[in-house]
Amino acid sequence: MQNLKIAISTITMLAAFLVMPLHPARGQACTCAGSGIRSEEAPPPLPDYEQPPVPGPGYLWTPGYWAWNNVDYYWVPGTWVEPPRPGLLWTPGYWGFVNGVYAFNQGYWGPQVGFYGGIAYGFGYTGLGYQGGRWTNGTFFYNSTVNNITNTSIANVYNQTVVSNNAAGRASVNGGPGGTVARPTAEEEAASREPHEGPTSQQRANVRAASLNEGSFASANHGIPAVAATRQPGNLKGPGVVQAKEAALPKSVPPAAEGKPLEEHNLPSVPRPPAAHGPAAEPKPVPPAAEGKPLEEHNLPSAPSQPATHGPAAEPKPTAEQTRTAAPQEQKTPETGSKKAETRPESPASVPHASKPEAPHAAQAQPKDAKPKAEPAQHAASPKPAGEKPKPAPEH
Repeated sequence: MQNLKIAISTITMLAAFLVMPLHPARGQACTCAGSGIRSEEAPPPLPDYEQPPVPGPGYLWTPGYWAWNNVDYYWVPGTWVEPPRPGLLWTPGYWGFVNGVYAFNQGYWGPQVGFYGGIAYGFGYTGLGYQGGRWTNGTFFYNSTVNNITNTSIANVYNQTVVSNNAAGRASVNGGPGGTVARPTAEEEAASREPHEGPTSQQRANVRAASLNEGSFASANHGIPAVAATRQPGNLKGPGVVQAKEAALPKSVPPAAEGKPLEEHNLPSVPRPPAAHGPAAEPKPVPPAAEGKPLEEHNLPSAPSQPATHGPAAEPKPTAEQTRTAAPQEQKTPETGSKKAETRPESPASVPHASKPEAPHAAQAQPKDAKPKAEPAQHAASPKPAGEKPKPAPEH
């Protein structure tokens, strides 16, 4: 696919160059304002990048732009070039949206900078005119506020504040959705009618090198070309090559794509429990009376439910020692001195579990099959008068 794009780019570029005069005679107007290149797709926004240092005196900056090869857009790097002759300035090309189609207007050299769609290319190209430098007596003076001339010994320098067209943002097209709304001024219209010349051989070499580079295509770089600018035209490797800093299009990331919680994606914050370190902590027991709920509703191990107790507090459940069935104990009676078996009621543990709740009164009901407790013999007879001795029991 990339080889097909490169082949189509070469054919398209050659066709565009054949229809324009390369070096018209002095005083003859160039018909290179329209290149005949059309696209139904909008070009990507302009990438953000730094300007490489100027190679030396006499070089002018030509900003980068998106070119079209009838299949895909590819980025032509911004670069320093020598003008066809002293006194000429570069008017950048631009995309315009007309009658539902995107058409490219070719850049040109002329004594004045004309209309370039209000596109804020940067480095002196604010969208209106050019504030990056000026010609004086055949010498080009550089505005140090917008040009990278720190690594070059250039004496013809001045300092002037430049205000860019912030409303244009990073738009690369005039008109249409998201494009600029600029219209040519009277001076810019006059500049377009002045004699001007098309791109130089250095500029054409720069376009051709970009069209043959797979990384220049928007489908491959996603708006972040690895070669956004270069110090020498057509040189896409080595020193002087500048990469784009960031994507022009905002990247939309669903919350799950980065593994972030929802509250980190501009959603209302939700209180989150404290992070647990080490082994998971056991749930903290909550007394049933805290919320009036049984134990099983507090994340505790489920236990057999007990019948609810109504009224006075029920007697405590007998312990294992108390529930053990005791053997009948023998007790001596005062009358005979012999041992008599004492009968006790059955332990509550031996009684089947009742399905109905316990009686509301405090005393625990006696089981139906329990025998009444035998009273001691001394309580059977009426009390004896004081001082009277008990009669001996008859002998058998």
